[in-house]
Amino acid sequence: MTTRTSANNAAGPRMPYRGDDDIRVGGGDGTVRHFTVRHGGVTIPVSRGGRGRPLVLCPGLSSTQADLHELAGLLRREYDVVTFDLRGHGLASATGPYSFDAFLSDLTAVLTESERLGPASAPVLVGYSLGADLAVHYAAGRPDAVAGLVLVDGANPLPEPFITDADRAGFRAMWEESAARQAAGPDRGAAHRIVLTAQEIFDLNIEVDGVRSGLLARYRAIGCPISMIMSTSVAGGGTAGRVPRHNRLWRAGVERLVRERPQVAVSRLDADHRLVFTHAPEIARIIRGAHPPADGPAS
Repeated sequence: MTTRTSANNAAGPRMPYRGDDDIRVGGGDGTVRHFTVRHGGVTIPVSRGGRGRPLVLCPGLSSTQADLHELAGLLRREYDVVTFDLRGHGLASATGPYSFDAFLSDLTAVLTESERLGPASAPVLVGYSLGADLAVHYAAGRPDAVAGLVLVDGANPLPEPFITDADRAGFRAMWEESAARQAAGPDRGAAHRIVLTAQEIFDLNIEVDGVRSGLLARYRAIGCPISMIMSTSVAGGGTAGRVPRHNRLWRAGVERLVRERPQVAVSRLDADHRLVFTHAPEIARIIRGAHPPADGPAS
């Protein structure tokens, strides 16, 4: 069922729509509307609300649209914001496969439906972590369908793999511990759930390393403005073990991109990879500076 709630998602009565075709989005009335996109046996929950120029916020691996609620709420003050869950995340169906191409198909399905519902203008596409990589691949394939890209700590064309043989055991243990902690910890509700196993997350990170080895070619196919918001310490601020190498490599990837594409605007936040959760106001401010809101609601 498609439902409608207030813009601040406060508890209150919900007004059911008769069906997805009855949804009117982008009207600038401040409400958040919820609907479902179905494709290839996958059900994707989508929320849309706010006022102004359209903006689509793509979450990353192991994050959901509910996790990004602070950033989405800040942006909805001046943009018509679409958020959604990737398969296996949040309220989306737990339907495999879980692969880069499968997640890209989820983003494509959401953007196709959002375009059908209007408005006609191309959106700014904001991606976090894996979501940034998905945004670059989408924009490279459909360069006229995106008004601009904002890439938050992702889509980094690394000069070498982030996860080497020396890192595999440590990363696998980290994700196993995270999965166990989530299973044993307090239930935050279905909107925050991640059904992927530690092994599936590990395999996806290895796949993303391969994807990033070819990212420069994707960037060459994109003509819209590109902004990057990158953490200064993606792996944290420690100096032990492999942390310094990962932080150096993260910086080297950005520098590699800027050498080839100097028009890419880069902002750095003194944070680790959780910056989208810890620095939402700063990220919203950078987005507004890169893509100023329209003067009034989108028509």
